[in-house]
Amino acid sequence: MPRPRKKRRRREVNRVPRSDAALPEYDRSTVPEGLVTRRQLRDMGLSPGDNEGPVAILRCKLCATRPQRSCTHPTRGFLLRVDLAKPKRTPTLAQEWALDQAMAARQTCGECGRRFYICLSKKLGCCLECFDGTPVDPATCMTAPAPAVHRLAA
Repeated sequence: MPRPRKKRRRREVNRVPRSDAALPEYDRSTVPEGLVTRRQLRDMGLSPGDNEGPVAILRCKLCATRPQRSCTHPTRGFLLRVDLAKPKRTPTLAQEWALDQAMAARQTCGECGRRFYICLSKKLGCCLECFDGTPVDPATCMTAPAPAVHRLAA
């Protein structure tokens, strides 16, 4: 006997007329000068700076076929003003050193002391060679194994 079919709930569609949209909307080819997305700001070496929020919406490709409706898709882009953007901050040497120490802790094997170019698995807690004997490619290591250190008090 066949199973009865489940009734699918219809997803609510939020259709907003384009005239009632809170922000102006532009298609990809009609964006005015001076408005860019966050990613374009990043490529220019700028951060949003004093932009208090998006000033317009970049419509997705699907909504370009429906000019009378507002774009509510998650793929839409938010446009920011370039004149309010500021240059990206550069980290200080102390910040770079702290980041390097944090990465070293994730990339160093706890058993043999070698540092790798990739982060090691937290589940294993060591490199594959120490875990199961799989030989390590020397090109993946930054440093040789740390020498044994005599730590006895006497």
